[in-house]
Amino acid sequence: MAFVEAKISDERVRGRFALQTGTSVNLNYAAEANNRELVQLIQEGVVGYRLANNLWIDAGIYLSHIGLESWISRDNWTYTRSLCSDFSPFYQTGVKATWQASPKLALQLHILNGWQNIAETNNGKAIGLQAAFTPSENISLTYNNFVGNEQSDSLASRTRFFNDMVLKFSLSPSFQIAGMFDLGLEEKPAGSGNSTWYAAMLLGKLQATSSLALTGRVEYYGDKDQVIVKTGTPDGFQIYGGSITADVIVAPNLLWRLEGRLLSSKDRIYPTNESAKLSERNSLVVTSLTLTL
Repeated sequence: MAFVEAKISDERVRGRFALQTGTSVNLNYAAEANNRELVQLIQEGVVGYRLANNLWIDAGIYLSHIGLESWISRDNWTYTRSLCSDFSPFYQTGVKATWQASPKLALQLHILNGWQNIAETNNGKAIGLQAAFTPSENISLTYNNFVGNEQSDSLASRTRFFNDMVLKFSLSPSFQIAGMFDLGLEEKPAGSGNSTWYAAMLLGKLQATSSLALTGRVEYYGDKDQVIVKTGTPDGFQIYGGSITADVIVAPNLLWRLEGRLLSSKDRIYPTNESAKLSERNSLVVTSLTLTL
């Protein structure tokens, strides 16, 4: 992925406009139904106005309020994103109000077109909330949610209620941990109860030297009813995973990353080198250079 951005920020007005391209962009915006080739170029197009000392209103296309990790991989502790992040929104379109209730508590209310979509797909809007609590510089706890109907107007409405919690804690100046837990519910067809999916992740990051950081990750994602991830297998998408990441600051604006990752599924869902044969495991080693100007 490559992107260019322009930002504005002063006492009353703020905004960001960013254009992007790349194969990751093609994949992440594949579900956009209207003018995908055009809208996927816009990473963010958002403007904000301060109504009061502690209250901002922002509107447009903007990065999601949900989760620990950003769509911009450079800003995350690991190069590959967690399963929690990959299967929750990276971007959204709507209006949000941000209120700094106190130095330790910030609240947000979002009115959205839906679950990771730019153009509206039905006649209903979705609601998102965020409460970010920072009792000290060493710990933060954030709760995010999403409530809305993600079915088209031609189908019966089915409410989705998604909950996300993120904890970050610094044990020392050189060692941090972060945890994330997601729980989602969506009505089944014909009012036959709810489908449930959940995910969890734990990260530990060691700043070994001024130029070298090491991060370990363990994670789980369980979507047996295949609400979010469709596999067509008896046990759906139930995955355990782990990874190790090394970050090296080669120069002030150049970051080299090396990561090994292993995912293990309950069903055979991963392709192999043998035609038509699937495996329960998927492993990879990936490396990258990130240049920031």
